[in-house]
Amino acid sequence: MFADRAKIYVKSGKGGDGHVSFRREKYVPNGGPDGGDGGNGGSVYFEVDEGLNTLTDFRHIRKYCAGNGENGGKRNCAGKNGEDIVIKVPEGTVIKEAESGQVITDMSGENRRFLLLGGGKGGNGNQHYATSTMQAPRYAQPGRPAQELELLLELKVIADVGLVGFPNVGKSTFLSKVTNARPKIANYHFTTLNPNLGVVDLEDAKGFVIADIPGLIEGASEGVGLGHEFLRHIERTKLIVHIVDAASTEGRDPIEDIYAINKELAAYNSEIAGRPQIIAANKIDMIYAEDDPVAKIKAEFEPKGIPVYPISAISGQGLRELLYDINNQLEKLDSSPVVFEQEFFPEDHFDTGSEPFTVEYDEKEDAYVVEGPRIEKMLSYTNLESEKGFKFFQDFLKDNGILEQLEALGIGEGDTVRMYGLSFDYYK
Repeated sequence: MFADRAKIYVKSGKGGDGHVSFRREKYVPNGGPDGGDGGNGGSVYFEVDEGLNTLTDFRHIRKYCAGNGENGGKRNCAGKNGEDIVIKVPEGTVIKEAESGQVITDMSGENRRFLLLGGGKGGNGNQHYATSTMQAPRYAQPGRPAQELELLLELKVIADVGLVGFPNVGKSTFLSKVTNARPKIANYHFTTLNPNLGVVDLEDAKGFVIADIPGLIEGASEGVGLGHEFLRHIERTKLIVHIVDAASTEGRDPIEDIYAINKELAAYNSEIAGRPQIIAANKIDMIYAEDDPVAKIKAEFEPKGIPVYPISAISGQGLRELLYDINNQLEKLDSSPVVFEQEFFPEDHFDTGSEPFTVEYDEKEDAYVVEGPRIEKMLSYTNLESEKGFKFFQDFLKDNGILEQLEALGIGEGDTVRMYGLSFDYYK
């Protein structure tokens, strides 16, 4: 079965601990510190794999962990870095934080590789803490902790045009006629469980990608049947084409069907329902009634600004006119792909505000020292080299009252602040 949704657990690697040791050689009785640094933990990356088109693999493997960094050793030996883990996903996969459902990243467009969780930085060995007043430091920095998240992966088809309509209205036949897709065609109510994509090539025109969204039923927006599984694939499309059975071969009213589908789209996502639409009145080769049903459909919807094209997917009648109008409408719309914006930022999530910290002045070092589990964890998931990461760091110091405590201790312009091997000059 086609898989377009999966829940997985990911974890980056812990940084290795720095080592405490001292040179011990025959003619060097009072050797200095030579503890090596711990290795960095492995990071978790997501990467687009062009050869994948489902999330099936994630139904069998649900836990993904990067390697831990090795601890430092004596004689300044650094620990080995932990191995990164690269998780391959099909293009169009949206990665969400599982509990909140908020988007972390969308693996679409130019986003081919994404760093989700950075590995914990390795701790400094005691060699870094030797000073003129403390020549034998017995302290080494512990490696920074791993980060972990539970994720929801959702595959949302990338297509310019989405075909919607009730089962057996001829969507699969239409797609097979106008594109290179070869969907299964049969007379039953769920002809496919996965969207079929095809490319429409037109003379003297750019062409476009079209997706057959499997047959909807009333109540789909509430999850009836496989409603949500189907509807999520239409979220990226710029234009919606309703295919209706104008001949009513199954006794359905095409006008009622169009309203029913629009109602489901609006209930699922009102923004989608407001996108441009075209109605393809199919099966005109099977119309034998005296009253022209196509004329009724046009009278109902064309005053609302929705064009109606009579077609026969089997004979090909009317297809050229419909395809060129679809292409013309697409040229008027924004050509950039629909990409979901980030809503969940892991660096904000990993702040543990309940854990302690201390702010003290070290007279020997002439430096202000900020330490504690909360500080250590904050540094482990904050990229201070990025503008956003450094702003988060500054806001953290302010929001947690650290700047206020430093000022209470008498810190002045240009004074040094030390946090687990990192040194900063204070400027207000």
